[in-house]
Amino acid sequence: QVQLAESGGGLVQAGGSVRLSCAASGRTFSSYRMGWFRQAPGKEREFIAHITSGGTTYYAESVRGRFTISRDKAKNTVYLQMNSLKPEHATVYYCAGRRLTSQSYEYWGKGTQVTVSS
Repeated sequence: QVQLAESGGGLVQAGGSVRLSCAASGRTFSSYRMGWFRQAPGKEREFIAHITSGGTTYYAESVRGRFTISRDKAKNTVYLQMNSLKPEHATVYYCAGRRLTSQSYEYWGKGTQVTVSS
């Protein structure tokens, strides 16, 4: 069974940093595009960043320069480093994976909550 499991969320002070992890199991995701998303209550899910199998990254304008996505293929894990956090960054963060031939993300984690105290 394919699973994506996020971890690393929690309470962080404004201005602080946190690194989220997304561990994949059930298959090797090295050839997949992996992405991070976030969704606040009552709002649409928002794209944050993705990383291709070749390591090319792309970010939403709102997080560019503040967040960094990376992956460790040997560990089948994707990371999201978030720096200089603000209260508005507090929400649930999700990782997702998709094959190159897919039009949308096929696999999703259950999310991890990030809370930012002011």
